[in-house]
Formats: sequence, structure tokens, C-alpha cells
Amino acid sequence: QITFGSIFLGNVPVHEEVHRCAGQIYGYKGCVRDFQVNNKELFIIDEALGGRNVENCNVPICDYHPCHNGGTCTSDAENWFCECPKLYSGKLCQFATCDENPCGNGATCFPKSRRDAVCLCPYGRSGILCSDAVNISQPSFSGTDVFGYTSFLAYSTIPNITFYYEFRLKFQLANHHSALQDNLIFFTGQKGQGLNGDDFLELGLRNGRVVYSYNLGSGTATIISKPLDLTLNIHVIHLGRHLQKGWLKVDDQKNKTVTSPGRLVGLNVFSQFYLGGYREYTPELLPKGSRFTNSFQGCIFDVQVRTSMNQEFKSPGTPEGHPNSGRSVGQCKDSPCSLIKCRNGGKCIESGSTVYCDCLTGWKGAFCTETVSVCEPEHDPPHLCKQGGTCVPLPEGYTCHCPLGTTGTYCEQG
Repeated sequence: QITFGSIFLGNVPVHEEVHRCAGQIYGYKGCVRDFQVNNKELFIIDEALGGRNVENCNVPICDYHPCHNGGTCTSDAENWFCECPKLYSGKLCQFATCDENPCGNGATCFPKSRRDAVCLCPYGRSGILCSDAVNISQPSFSGTDVFGYTSFLAYSTIPNITFYYEFRLKFQLANHHSALQDNLIFFTGQKGQGLNGDDFLELGLRNGRVVYSYNLGSGTATIISKPLDLTLNIHVIHLGRHLQKGWLKVDDQKNKTVTSPGRLVGLNVFSQFYLGGYREYTPELLPKGSRFTNSFQGCIFDVQVRTSMNQEFKSPGTPEGHPNSGRSVGQCKDSPCSLIKCRNGGKCIESGSTVYCDCLTGWKGAFCTETVSVCEPEHDPPHLCKQGGTCVPLPEGYTCHCPLGTTGTYCEQG
């Protein structure tokens, strides 16, 4: 029989015998993850018998290279931001800027073309320029729009969620296909993300099933429901957790339970409670990576939570039921296109409360009432002026005014 001593990770206690055998000992500086012995995972903090000077490893967000379009990422242990080059904006520098922002009430402006903008409306607003107030009792979410933004609602942090919580909610899918697109229903995390090592709580749809996951700091617990009965118009979810044990009940399916790994029993989350989507949708920074690639498509309503068995269920938010912010969220079953008439063959496009006209070739403007000049960049086909030649429209066609040193019909000759 062979008896082994303790396994030391990172460094060993300093003893005279160790110095005699090995000379100077230097402790490890860095992060250690996924520690396994004989294919058995050991939870580094939770199962340790002792230790000192060990902290939670926070991988800087910039190590994930989140900035797009040449943006420069700067981060410390708590915060991060992208410094964007000219002509780009957004938290990740993923969007082109609007030179002249016509949008009102804090709407997000997105350039549909070099001349036209689309206004992505904040919570409680609708219309071409987000100037119309809309009363929302049953929020309607539109998933990820063609511009790369998602619809979402953000509520204040849910207090006293550490050891116990229960959620009840109902949802209605936009269509059967939306159940198969890996949609996020709600999320809250330790610092707003769900990186490895951070506590989080999330609910979503994946391949037609409801997925409920949480991490208390020592491993992720996940419950996956049976496939949804898509003949049902409204689906009902009841989920909860007490210490390590979680449960999920979907519609008339049997209640399913799970116990989180390790020994930690408290959920420590400080971010806002996001419903339907996420402010800057970066799936790679969420717990399941790119698995939840879209925000929700359809209606989510009657969301209620309690953090003690003796409490009444309440709507999230401060004051109760009121989100802090949101984007492109409409009222369920209401169509903003019913108030918009696009001209000259234009098609009305709606995304939650956001609405705009998609114009046919040759037309532009908010309602497709303006013609596109033959010299404008949007004209199809584009003009042929070369080498910096200036396009000048004529009653029929156009001509090119050539810069010094060029000639020809299209300034194509030197």
C-alpha cells in the first residue's frame, strides 16, 4: 500500500527540508482552471483543505478581443471599453455612425444608407423617428434585426437572490421557427457577463427546448426540458433554486431537478436583469458562448419573481414592473406598420417598436417619397465617373466634370 501526501497547487508551504532539496522555491503566478486528477475534476477553491493569497481569476475582457473594425480594447479587473476609430460606434465599434442623427428620445441611430437613417426606438417609444409614445403591458421582442442589434429590456438587479429564488413567466413564440434559433429569454450575471468563474443565471431556448442554467461559482448546473409542444399558443415556465438544488417545470411536462456541482451554495450576481436579449449582444461573452446567438422572438409576459417561500410573487424592476431601459420592444399583437404607409412600392419593416420603410430601387427617404439622383451613391447602377471626376445630373443622364490632368467621357484618360 502506498500513501500519498497532499497535492499542492501553485506553491508549497516553506519548510527547511524543501529548501535543502530544491533550492529557492518560486510560487506560480497566474490562473489555474479545470484541475483534474485521474479524470476527476477537483474544484480548486471549494475542495481545498487550506491555502493563502488565492483570488478569483478574472480574465480581462480584452483577452477575448471583443472590439470590431479596428477598435482598441482597454480593460482593468472590473471595467472595459472599446476605443473606436472614426466612423464607427457602439460598445464594440460594430456600427457605422450617423452623421446627422434625426432620431428622438434617446433612440439608437443606424445608417440605412449614406443618406437615410433608421431609428431603433428605446422602451416606450415607437414610430419612424421614435416620437410616438407606446404603452407596453405585454412586451414583444423581435430577435436580432438586420442591423445586428437585439431587442431587450433591462431591469434593476434583483435583490436577495443569493440562496433562494422562484421565477414564473409566460411566452408566445413569433413562429415555430423561432423556437429553433437558440434564443435568450433572460440573463443576469456577476459582472454583466457570464465568463468562466463568474456566477450567473440564464434561461433560453435551444433546438425547441427550454434550457435553464446557473453557476454558483463551482460549476454549472443545467436542466433541459423536453421539446416544446408547438401546437400550444402560450407556454408557461416555473423555475427555481434553493441552495444547490434547482428545478424547472415547462407547460404540462414533469418537473425536472438538478444539483449544482461543488460545495458553493450562493448565487452572487450584480448586473441588471436582462429580459428578451442583451444590451450589446456579444454571445461569446455570455455563459454558453455562441449557443444563444439571438435574442427572443415573440412575446414574454407575466414575469414574476420571489426570493423567499414566504413572499408574494412580484414583477422585477424598481419601481415594480418598470424596466431601466430597453430597445425595439413593442406591445404584443400590435403592429407599428399599421400606422405607417410607405410610398412608391416601399415595404414597411417592423422590429418590435422600431419601424421603417424599405424602398425600391430609385427611391429614398423615410416614406420612399424622394427619387435617387443618378449621381447619388445609392443609384443602381452607379455612375461611371473615374479618377475623382464629379458626377453632374442632366435632364437625361449625367456628365462628368473632370479634375485637372484627366479627360474623356468618364475622366478615364490621363
